[in-house]
Amino acid sequence: MKRSVFDNIISFLLGISWAFIVLGAYIVFKIFLFMGVGSALFFAILYIILGLFFILLLETMLTYKERLNESKKQTELLEDIRDALRT
Repeated sequence: MKRSVFDNIISFLLGISWAFIVLGAYIVFKIFLFMGVGSALFFAILYIILGLFFILLLETMLTYKERLNESKKQTELLEDIRDALRT
């Protein structure tokens, strides 16, 4: 099945988002480690939650696009059925 440019871009952004979450959480933890392990862990978890929110947005965009494509297919089928019943 051929993928659109939109699907490729979203997949690329999803991969980059996961990389940013993993590396960013480590960097945030290291940066705030001077404040204590508890604070560093808190800020790292906060960073992860914000990153997961971005991934959720991207996944929602993919879901809506798939829903739109399915609606278009269903509409086409219903129009074919309507045309078949008219003749």
